[in-house]
Amino acid sequence: QVQLVESGGGLVQAGGSLRLSCAASGRTLSSYAMGWFRQAPGKEREFVAAISRPDDRTYYADSVKGRFTISRDNAKITLYLQMSSLKPEDTAVYYCAANFRTAYGGGYSSLYDYWGQGTQVTVSS
Repeated sequence: QVQLVESGGGLVQAGGSLRLSCAASGRTLSSYAMGWFRQAPGKEREFVAAISRPDDRTYYADSVKGRFTISRDNAKITLYLQMSSLKPEDTAVYYCAANFRTAYGGGYSSLYDYWGQGTQVTVSS
């Protein structure tokens, strides 16, 4: 069992930046393909970014490409989502997810086995 804990959310003005973190309880994340998803009020959860294992290839939703960066630290303990040029439409609860069954989960939420509790990101106009 893996417990994921997100942090780093908050309120930011449009054009600003935030960095989200996702830590696994007592485990490194190197054995997992990881992803970030988000869910805005009244909307379905959507894919944001993913990172594969073991080569850490990255993939992004078109809506965030060029503005968001997914990465892991060298010890593979923490997953990050660096968000820049934030827009009001980025407002959502952001979730990290871990997939140990395949090398890449992408936007397929069913491939992810563990989910964090989410962190709120609010972008004001």
